[in-house]
Amino acid sequence: MFDFLPVDFLTTLILLPLIGAVIVFFLPREQVKLARWIALSISLVVLVMAIGLFYVVRADPLARGEWAFEEQATWFPLINSTWHVGVDGLSATMILLTGLLMPLAILVSFEIEDRVPAHMALFLFLETGMLGVFAALDLIVFFLFWEIGLVPMYFLIFLWGGENRRYAANKFFLYTMAGSLGLLLAIQFIGFTLGTFDIPAAIAQWPTKTFDTPKLAFMAWDVRYFALLGFVIAFLIKIPAWPFHTWLPDAHTEAPTAGSMILAGVLLKLGAYGFLRLAIPLFPAEWIAVREPIQGLGYNLASILGFLAVAGIILGAFAAWGQDDFKRLVAYSSVNHMGFVVLGLAVAALMYGTVWAADNNKYELLAGAAGIDVPEGQSAQEKVEQMYTQERFAADWENAEIATNGAVMQMFTHGLSSAGMFLLAGALYHKAHTRDLRRFGGLWDIIPVFGAVLLFMAMANLGLPGLSGFVGEFLVVSGSFNAYPVYVLLAMIGLLTTGIYILKAIQKLLHGPYNEEWAEYDRTHHRLEISRREMFAIAPLIVLIVITGLYPKWVLDVINDGVIKFLIGG
Repeated sequence: MFDFLPVDFLTTLILLPLIGAVIVFFLPREQVKLARWIALSISLVVLVMAIGLFYVVRADPLARGEWAFEEQATWFPLINSTWHVGVDGLSATMILLTGLLMPLAILVSFEIEDRVPAHMALFLFLETGMLGVFAALDLIVFFLFWEIGLVPMYFLIFLWGGENRRYAANKFFLYTMAGSLGLLLAIQFIGFTLGTFDIPAAIAQWPTKTFDTPKLAFMAWDVRYFALLGFVIAFLIKIPAWPFHTWLPDAHTEAPTAGSMILAGVLLKLGAYGFLRLAIPLFPAEWIAVREPIQGLGYNLASILGFLAVAGIILGAFAAWGQDDFKRLVAYSSVNHMGFVVLGLAVAALMYGTVWAADNNKYELLAGAAGIDVPEGQSAQEKVEQMYTQERFAADWENAEIATNGAVMQMFTHGLSSAGMFLLAGALYHKAHTRDLRRFGGLWDIIPVFGAVLLFMAMANLGLPGLSGFVGEFLVVSGSFNAYPVYVLLAMIGLLTTGIYILKAIQKLLHGPYNEEWAEYDRTHHRLEISRREMFAIAPLIVLIVITGLYPKWVLDVINDGVIKFLIGG
């Protein structure tokens, strides 16, 4: 089946952690140090390769907008599925993020003393799954790596999590498996209908595919809507967007610190990436087709996605405000921040569908997407050509490009800041054995370095100008206003509340009435101050957050060319 050896660069990058996982897993249990250092060394090699891949793509403007490091070989000929991988500006950025965070998570997980070889092997196995999703150009390969990312995280929570780890792990498993079932059915439907699982080929053929039975007998829905539903639910669960988010707080609360870092830093981004790579390009017409259940009140799926985004932004912020558990507060903040990613995706879906409709002369769809009323007796083509001028299209395109860049940038920057926040929350819990914010207070006096780092990460999470979190949110808000002004205004409520819950956490931990319990605990038990290993793990995040906040061009150049390629249907 695997006749593609000798492997090339990208395949090596993907499979190297898997090979390392096998080696580490079969080490004797007592080989704790060896397991740790092998896992860390392999993750560092992957990081070097990811940096090299990113800068090769960055140095070649053509490669940013095309498939670079593309490899295709016979893999599963029975169903016409091939080992097809490659990267563009979008996937290169996400691969870089994965490569950056995994060594830091493994370093933090040195605190684990139980079944260390298995623990380290699961992280490497998880890294292969994430890298494979970002590089996959075949639907079966995509699904294979999508599932590989599920299994290690389940066991990391189930075996090394907190007191309610079994409940959290099972909830995580059931949610994601439910989404995966629909995803698999949608992939099978598309692949067997087209006779290929190749993603670029499917994007070219599927949107114009016609069916002998275009509508199901019991519903007036096109059959392709059910395929779209399979993708959308799977990806919304993974992001997670409201109302599919309820697994996330439990998973984060019970996961070990390093597990939370990877879960928030990378795994959540798989869902958003799935929208950009599959759900939007495969179904351009479905995103912009207007439905009007009530006369004069129409909607399309892109606007529904925007509504879910705003709901996540607002409700995630209020939920975080109401938490007294430090890790749950940070977990709900991820729902809030990923809402901005979803809002950018809604604008991207609207523009992608608009471009596709214009290219394929679908004037009825184009009129609906542009909000143009077509009077009875007048053709849609005539009205669109009259109302949808080149100037208006150019303005819509520019705003969509900004919003989509913002969504991808938010994925990258949230990965940095959320990993840092969970590192700090986990470090404090590991020493104090409580996450209850009400039990702390006035800690700045005894842990000033921890306090300074926490304040920095909180400001990055808040989106303070000059730090990385500001860039993505600003781009999303700026680019989305033209398409969804009401949604953007509502999202401002979420931004305001973000400041409130961040300041709440800072106040309850570092300021307020001094709790003598922790001064005594710090002297007689464990030092609550951040350790050297934790500082070494978080320092690269601090540097990247500052550099990206002050000079976002280093990553935006790569993202932007990938976004342009995406929006024009490449």
